[in-house]
Amino acid sequence: MKKIELYHLFLFVVFLAFWIWAAIEPSYRDGWLLENYLVFIFVPIIIIAGFYFKLSKVSYTLITIFMILHVIGSHYTYAEVPFGYIIQDWFGADRNMYDRLVHFGFGFLLAYPVREIFMRLTKARGIWGYYFPVELTFAFSAIYELIEWGAAAVVNPEAGLAFLGAQGDIWDAQKDMALAGLGSLISMFIVFIINAIYNPNFKSDLRESISMSRNDAPLGEVKLRKYIKQKYVRNQRNI
Repeated sequence: MKKIELYHLFLFVVFLAFWIWAAIEPSYRDGWLLENYLVFIFVPIIIIAGFYFKLSKVSYTLITIFMILHVIGSHYTYAEVPFGYIIQDWFGADRNMYDRLVHFGFGFLLAYPVREIFMRLTKARGIWGYYFPVELTFAFSAIYELIEWGAAAVVNPEAGLAFLGAQGDIWDAQKDMALAGLGSLISMFIVFIINAIYNPNFKSDLRESISMSRNDAPLGEVKLRKYIKQKYVRNQRNI
């Protein structure tokens, strides 16, 4: 077994240990089940995808850390995690802050894996390799809030309040998304600085990513006319 595969196995075993611990006598079994629906879906996807589209050790490590934070929250419910009360005292807040930490971690920890996938699939360069990971992480955070709401309302309304963890804050979803966005911004800023220091093509990539080619032309109706004309010419040739 290759070293990198051993490392992947190590990450999985660590996550599995936390998951088993979290599954044993959680504070609210129904809430734990709701929190783990996405775990049941995405962990197999990540494992299977790894055989065809392997990410870096950095990305898998960041994903594992986030998943561990999530399963800890599922054990206690996000509103009752003991460490969240410690953060609450630090900031003088009036609520358990663990869910805020995890939503910040959603952006901070997952923006880089999103960047890696995005850049490898789209071949994006320069500024777009920093901008779109932030946009995508923001979007995923909003989608997750909608999934939370839908799952709480449809799957188990009685466990919904514990699952959502709003703790009486009517702006809870908006603050969670804002923290995810802030986390992704900080993450991409760190990556930006690292690339600025170590990537010899950093400046040229930035410059090329915001420059237009000589053959640049409007899209919309201009491009549509061109497509129609090309199709008409091909049809005429086939007659």
